[in-house]
Amino acid sequence: MEKLIGHCDCGKLSYECTEEPINSVFCYCTCCQQRTNSDKWFGIWVKENGFSITKGESSTFIRQGSSGKDMVHHFCSECGNTVAVYVEAGRFYTVSVATLENSSDFSPNMAIYTASAAPWATFPEGVPKYDTLPPSMGG
Repeated sequence: MEKLIGHCDCGKLSYECTEEPINSVFCYCTCCQQRTNSDKWFGIWVKENGFSITKGESSTFIRQGSSGKDMVHHFCSECGNTVAVYVEAGRFYTVSVATLENSSDFSPNMAIYTASAAPWATFPEGVPKYDTLPPSMGG
């Protein structure tokens, strides 16, 4: 796999993904809605050793996920753009597709936490929807 490269809006924070994504997900949880000022977060999931910051230093915001484990948001202190979130429960990063240089190469494989979606949110056709998480992921 060719590594994936991305950066924040102002370019002071860059990263790379050196492993093939294990999933690509629309997340409609209320935390993702607040963080993105939108109806969802679109992230590719990359194993923890497949993501690294290559330029700058991320600021972090830590919150508890529904599992009770930490969700570590990595963002640029200059422009505020979140580039990735480390999901301690799954030991992976959900990397913001919007910050990837080749973001148009990705589409979602599933939609999660749809029970929390705004009433006006739209869901992609043909993509499985889960109120929380799929049963195989503890939902």
